[in-house]
Amino acid sequence: MAKKGYWIARLTINDQAAYDTYSSRNGVPIAAHGGRFIVRGGPFEAAFGAARPHNVVVEFPSYAAAVACLHSDAYQSVAKDLKRGADVDLIIIEGYEG
Repeated sequence: MAKKGYWIARLTINDQAAYDTYSSRNGVPIAAHGGRFIVRGGPFEAAFGAARPHNVVVEFPSYAAAVACLHSDAYQSVAKDLKRGADVDLIIIEGYEG
C-alpha cells in the first residue's frame, strides 16, 4: 500500500482578491487527485524558526498523487492566481506510517 502524500504550504498573502480566486477554484483539481484539506489557515504557534501568517496542509492518497496534482493542467490553471496573490513556500512530502 502506498504511503500518503502531503502538500505543506506556508503563505504570505499579498493580494487577497487573487488569493480568494485561487482558494475558490483549487478544490476541484485537488479533489480530482484524491486530495483533502487537513489544515486551511487558522491559529498557530510558531515554536521554532520563521513562520508565515497562513498555513495549509493537503493530504493525498499517495505521494505520486500529490506530485501529479501539482503538475496537472487543471491545477496549474488555478495556480497562477496563487502565484499572483501570495508568496508561497510549498513542499510535497511522503507520509510516515511508522
